[in-house]
Amino acid sequence: MDRREVAAVLAYVGRLDPRTIRTGTGEARDQIAQWQELLDDVPFATDHGWDVREAIRSHVLDSPYPILPVDVVRRWRAHRRDRLDRHTESTPAADPDDPVAWRAELLRSRNAVATGVTAPSTYRHITSGGRPHDVEERLCEVGSCIPPAVRAELARYRPARAARETAVASGVPDALGVRCDWCHAAVGSPCRQRRASPDGTARGNAVRATPHPSRVDLAAARMDRHRAA
Repeated sequence: MDRREVAAVLAYVGRLDPRTIRTGTGEARDQIAQWQELLDDVPFATDHGWDVREAIRSHVLDSPYPILPVDVVRRWRAHRRDRLDRHTESTPAADPDDPVAWRAELLRSRNAVATGVTAPSTYRHITSGGRPHDVEERLCEVGSCIPPAVRAELARYRPARAARETAVASGVPDALGVRCDWCHAAVGSPCRQRRASPDGTARGNAVRATPHPSRVDLAAARMDRHRAA
């Protein structure tokens, strides 16, 4: 900041916290000189997220002590660190066989992000050259987040899910899409074995590889209702 910007900052500080106001001409001059010395490399505002007035206002709201120039500098440095932590270095366009030019371009890019001249480049930008998509749009494009080969390998470890996916793909009613009235399995959960004991209570909790027939019939009836609608 230059002297004019520092004077504007002190005027803003005095408006929010009158304790910082210096009434004497010499005191005001010394205060401006002190703040300018410490805020020399701190911008008044940037195009991407930094405004010294917001930092001052936050301090006044959070701290009972009068703000000092070092408080502003610390907030600016924390802001810079946060921007660099969110930034993903892009590959310089310079010749990689020219280490001096390569390093200079890398430093220019990093400094532009740190000082707020450009916005941080997130990981999304290095994984996709096109416009960012939301999750549903991407899933519509790729069809599934699990590659077919991996899904085939997982099928033997998830027989109930594999059977459900096969049924849905072939147009057969999805039995797991409804609640089972026999074993009371919830929607999406496989059916379980139930054996009645002599006293009438149910025993057994083993997972069935196939749903109960009554559940299949209920899913088919539901599909027929949807088709008719």
